[in-house]
Order: sequence, then structure tokens, then C-alpha cells
Amino acid sequence: MAKTARHILLSGRVQGVGFRYFVREKARECHITGWVKNLPNGKVEIEAEGEEKDINCLIDYLKIGNGYSRTDQLTQNQVEPTTNFSDFTIRY
Repeated sequence: MAKTARHILLSGRVQGVGFRYFVREKARECHITGWVKNLPNGKVEIEAEGEEKDINCLIDYLKIGNGYSRTDQLTQNQVEPTTNFSDFTIRY
């Protein structure tokens, strides 16, 4: 299957609630590589690579959240996969 990639921005209650760790665990569960990081404006940014069905799996989890978070807005853009990632990590 062909890899695809998405650049995702989330806003809501997504910082200070363990959200990046939740995203990392769910991305690994969905077989996604890439990264997640907090932005100074209170949003969370994600670069995700994998098969289309696996990225959709991650997006479903992002919409649900970890029980402490709340996603008010999720925007995603298709980007070219880099295949430079071997895992899903948290960036600081």
C-alpha cells in the first residue's frame, strides 16, 4: 500500500492534559510515523505518515481525545510523505 502524509493542527483543550503522550501512543497503535508538538499559540501540530486507513484511525482518536482533552477544531492538509520517520515522537 502507498504511504500518505497529513499535516494536522488541533485547537481546544489540547495542552497541559497529557495530549501529546496520548497522540504518540495512539499513533503507534495505528501504525503511524511522524511527530507531535505543542505550539506557542495553544494549538497542537502533528505530522503523520502511513496508510490512509491508519491515518484515519489516528484522526478518529484525535476527535475523541483522552478524556481530559477537548478538540474544538481539527484541520488537516495532505502533504508529501518524507519517509524519514521510523517512529512517532514528541517534539519540544
